[in-house]
Amino acid sequence: MDAGADTLLINRFLEMLAAEAGASRNTLMAYGSDLNAASALLNRRLSRATVADLGQLSMAWSALAKSSLSRKSAALRRFFGFLVDESLRADDPSHALAKPANVRPLPKILSHDDIAKLFGELDRRLGLICDCRATLRLSALVELLYGSGFRATELVSLDHRAIRHDQPYAIVKGKGGKERLVPVSARARASVSVWMNVRPSGSYWLFPSGKSHLSRVRLFQMIKTLAADAGIPPQRVSPHVLRHAFATHLLEGGADLRALQTMLGHADIATTEIYTHVDSRRLVDLVNKAHPLVDLAARRP
Repeated sequence: MDAGADTLLINRFLEMLAAEAGASRNTLMAYGSDLNAASALLNRRLSRATVADLGQLSMAWSALAKSSLSRKSAALRRFFGFLVDESLRADDPSHALAKPANVRPLPKILSHDDIAKLFGELDRRLGLICDCRATLRLSALVELLYGSGFRATELVSLDHRAIRHDQPYAIVKGKGGKERLVPVSARARASVSVWMNVRPSGSYWLFPSGKSHLSRVRLFQMIKTLAADAGIPPQRVSPHVLRHAFATHLLEGGADLRALQTMLGHADIATTEIYTHVDSRRLVDLVNKAHPLVDLAARRP
């Protein structure tokens, strides 16, 4: 990459934040300022930065207030995550950044009622007498997002052979090029099979668009529109929020945390543990009802 690559990639990253995450103008300005400043410190090779380079950045920022350091680190982590998601680099060196002791934000979640509204709107659209190719595609996308926990990038870049009607799982290449098995429900496989009947032929991609595949930005827009039509504030719903819903609802249903870690493709179990917040009440009830001491207490005179 040449010296101008940083500017190009930072701008692409900011465009993604605006389109997919709905980032405010102030957030975009702050992230842009932080990333460009980091790029300048590294002689315009931020996009190619090594672990050692980021260690130097952390040292240069060591005198900053905790809030400023946290913001700069967050901007860089998201930037490197974007580069990995887009296959613009194979590794993510952001673990070398300073980690201020801040409380990790909880993920946005959707209730079971919210999910029912989304699928209710899909059913309504599918019942209309019209050319419903777009609706069949959206139905397959939503079934896979909520039913299998795909990341948006993983989903839009699936090849047309990835989901088979006779195979209850897909092999997916996730972050850092790591492959994992993703469960695919019978319902999702059926939805994909229907989509395959009307999918444009001659493309490598499961969800083709032009000469390539459906973009993450377009997927984001489609999910937002679906949410609005279902009566859910669109700012509450995104492809990643549906992935969160997949995880939280599985955990509520009794899924094992380690199994969930594998399905989501998390390298660290600590990342998966963030979902336990939604299930705390059920776990407390379980302890109160099932722990051996409960029986001992009941036998006391």
